[in-house]
Amino acid sequence: MRTLYLDCGMGAAGDMLTAALSELLPDQDAFFEKMNALGIPGVHFEKEKTQKCGITGTHSKVTVNGEEEESLDVHHHDHDHHHDHEDHHHDHDHHHDHEDHDHDHEDHHHDHDHAHGAHHHHSSLHDIEHIVRDHLPVSDRVKDDIMAVYQLIAQAESAAHGVPVDQIHFHEVGTMDAVADITAVCMLMEELSVDQVIVSPVHVGSGKVRCAHGILPVPAPATAYILKDVPIYGGRIQGELCTPTGAALLKHFATKFGDMPVMKTKAIGYGMGKKDFEMANCVRAMLGETADDVSRVSELCCNIDDMTAEEIGFATETILASGALEVFTVSTGMKKSRPGILLEVMCREEDRDRMIELIFLHTTTLGVREQFSRRYTMTRSIKTIKTPYGDVRKKVSTGYGTSHEKYEYEDLASIARKQGISIREARQTASDFDK
Repeated sequence: MRTLYLDCGMGAAGDMLTAALSELLPDQDAFFEKMNALGIPGVHFEKEKTQKCGITGTHSKVTVNGEEEESLDVHHHDHDHHHDHEDHHHDHDHHHDHEDHDHDHEDHHHDHDHAHGAHHHHSSLHDIEHIVRDHLPVSDRVKDDIMAVYQLIAQAESAAHGVPVDQIHFHEVGTMDAVADITAVCMLMEELSVDQVIVSPVHVGSGKVRCAHGILPVPAPATAYILKDVPIYGGRIQGELCTPTGAALLKHFATKFGDMPVMKTKAIGYGMGKKDFEMANCVRAMLGETADDVSRVSELCCNIDDMTAEEIGFATETILASGALEVFTVSTGMKKSRPGILLEVMCREEDRDRMIELIFLHTTTLGVREQFSRRYTMTRSIKTIKTPYGDVRKKVSTGYGTSHEKYEYEDLASIARKQGISIREARQTASDFDK
């Protein structure tokens, strides 16, 4: 399976992800040329080779109308989060009514050189969609990805500031810079064409950050909202390590968040931030192959010494029927020399909470222990054998240089009962007709 692993041990931002992913391509220069040919209003891409803690990587530099928006740097403390809404009072005028904006090109008062930046101090989500849908020469898939990322950001800003999504506005220069970064990452993801994206727990930084609304805690409210249900952590590094744009890109593209899988790496990219820290300020992207048959599973267990055999049997059957991968019991010794049962439940990570609820519901345990394991499985298939006495299914498992075959017990038992023969004879019958 073609797998992309993103190491976000120093957070993530749009420019860092762009740089890291671009290093995975066979021709990095060609990609940056392609980005400059898109005609994003006033935007120019440039790659710069740089070093952090002795590691060489790429910094993706984006200028808007010849100027680099310093405040967008992922680790710049006095930065503006580049959004606003109607409740804020700014000395600016919109040059057209957003509510009546019908995308009629004669009413836009701009040419197709995409000079939007000259006409808007701020842009709404509607304006962003107009730029993306009507002017960017990219695939529909990339356009959909760009707007999905922007929806995540807008929803987060809406929740953070208590205003409707359609009242969120993005500052002009920041808008073009963000459109550039988001478009670049979405195009890179399309070009890399991976089967899954695994993202490490995200380091968000610590301390305070200054933005247009004042001094806010790290992670900033919008970033924290986007990263709900995502494993994140802080630390002693002072500053905002993960921006809303970086968070939204990770949230949109991640298949799952977790540790680096067992993989054969084919390419490694380093996307550098601008500021220097004691740790290398970068996102590391690793592209490689993972086995289709390796998965991370949760093992839940508990000790029981006050249930009957029938109750334990019912609990085992119920939990297994509810989606557990395996459920089994082991005889064990308990306190005060009492014999007891160790109940083991193996399940997929996404089923863990439901399995814990079932364990507490159907057993008398007061606590459940958990550990994680990698589960290696062979590739399995079913072959149906036609016999004069009925069909017999044969389970075939292959992988790791070997194979196994086994006739389905229930099918053999059915034939044995109907024909008055033994299981062994039924198995031999299936074998005789197995061509």
